[in-house]
Amino acid sequence: MSGNRIGRIFSVSTFGESHGKGIGALIDGCPAGVKIQLDLIHNDLQRRKPGQSRVTTQRNEDDGFEILSGTLNGLSTGAPIAIWIPNKDQRSKDYDSIKHTFRPSHADYTYYKKYGIRDHRGGGRSSARETAARVAAGAIAKSFLNEMGVTITAYVSSVGEISIGTSSDIDLQKIEENIVRCPSPSVANRMIKLIEEVKAEGDSVGGIISCVISGVPAGVGEPVFDRLHANLGKAMLSINASKGFEIGSGFTGTQSRGSIHNDLFTIENDQIFTKTNHSGGIQGGISNGMPITFNVAFKPVSTIMKDQETINEAGDQVTVNPKGRHDPCVVPRAVPIVEAMAALVIADNILLARTNTV
Repeated sequence: MSGNRIGRIFSVSTFGESHGKGIGALIDGCPAGVKIQLDLIHNDLQRRKPGQSRVTTQRNEDDGFEILSGTLNGLSTGAPIAIWIPNKDQRSKDYDSIKHTFRPSHADYTYYKKYGIRDHRGGGRSSARETAARVAAGAIAKSFLNEMGVTITAYVSSVGEISIGTSSDIDLQKIEENIVRCPSPSVANRMIKLIEEVKAEGDSVGGIISCVISGVPAGVGEPVFDRLHANLGKAMLSINASKGFEIGSGFTGTQSRGSIHNDLFTIENDQIFTKTNHSGGIQGGISNGMPITFNVAFKPVSTIMKDQETINEAGDQVTVNPKGRHDPCVVPRAVPIVEAMAALVIADNILLARTNTV
């Protein structure tokens, strides 16, 4: 089975490697007549691209893209949409020292055991470079969702031990006003300082991205095994370095009582709402019309500029200190990736919901 495809109606396959000629996505099932927002694709790719700030990898890719098929006069035709993003700033020689060595906590070892061969140049297919194709495809999904009034907003809510918590200056309109993409300017400055300190030490740090999806009507999602939050969880955990997913109140909800945690229904202006949203907008695996909220945890990037013990392909114990250009913290660039994966899941499930009733 292939692990390179997501979605059942609105489906996406990605291809390409970190140091190959380029990467791309093939989107099938996008309804005809959707206005393809080229500026949205460009902006999301710019938000994800390397080299955008002092707290990201300095690989210099402009992430220009080309739509090869599936559109005419700015509209989707219903045919498969192919998007191509060339690689321009590979430095494969930086990885010669790890050609036969496995980096700790990296996919080097597991890819080698699965396939008997691995692309050591930047991690090949396991590199986060692959996510540029996801972001481009997600922007197509966003183009479709925008026409339905669905918006997706992700932001950095913590880096290491620094969290926005209940900060008084949270403003989702300010997410793009700082290089860490945190909606609290005061907390953002502390996050940036921490990332810079970690980078200077040749180390890395993790963080959490929070996401809010608004405008999804009630009744979207499938029962039992394909619950909406299960699909969102799978999508988020498919992102490089992600290690945790929680919907709504998540793990903190276990510390509550049912009498407090239950979201009580009410009607305002003939619209059904819940007074609280501990469920995160999903109940029984199906949307209830409230905003869908979730968090995604990202580990510290595994490739660091420090000596570490490991093994090589011959089974010898060796020391590794890889070269290359790497993010000291992945979360600032992962914000548009989280949005893209959310858009793909929601677009697919909205189209599935159209098949539920006659």
